[in-house]
Amino acid sequence: MEISLALLIIRIVVGLLVIGHGSQKMFGWFGGHGFAGTVGFLKSIGFKPAVFWTLLATLGEVGGGVLFVLGLLTPLGAIAIFASMLMAVIKIHWKAGLWSQKGGYEYPLVLALVALVVGSVGGGNYSIDALIGFSLPALYYWILVVLAVVVDLIGLATSRQPAAQTQAA
Repeated sequence: MEISLALLIIRIVVGLLVIGHGSQKMFGWFGGHGFAGTVGFLKSIGFKPAVFWTLLATLGEVGGGVLFVLGLLTPLGAIAIFASMLMAVIKIHWKAGLWSQKGGYEYPLVLALVALVVGSVGGGNYSIDALIGFSLPALYYWILVVLAVVVDLIGLATSRQPAAQTQAA
C-alpha cells in the first residue's frame, strides 16, 4: 500500500473518532454531556478556569480532528489532538492504569501517539496540504509539540487542588 493512502486512512479513522469524542464534550452528541457538563466535570477535578480548559479540550479534539481528516494544516491538527489526548492520559485516565475496560489510558495514548507521528510526517499526497503546498519544517513542528506539552503542564499544575474547597468562615 502506498504511504499516502495509508496516511489518508489513518487520518480519516483517527480524525473522525476524535471529532466524535470532542463532539460528546462540546455538543452532547453521541451520549456526551455537552459543554456545560464537561465544564462541570473539569471543575470537579480542579481545572481553573474550567470554561477555558473545556474550550481548549473541545477545540483541540473537534478542530484538531477536522484539520486531521482534511489533511489541512495537518501538523497543527495533530498537535491539537496530541495535546488533548496527553492531558486526558495524565489527568483523567492515568490513575486507572493502562487498560480501557478499567478506565485506563490505553485509547487516548494510542490516539496521541498516532497524531504525533502523522503530524511529524505530514498528511501525505491525499491531503489539502499537498494541494496547497503546505508543510511545516520539522524544527517548528517539534517546537510546537513542546509548547503544547508546556500548556498541558500548566493545566496540570493549576488543577492540582480540587475546585470545591471548603472555606473557613
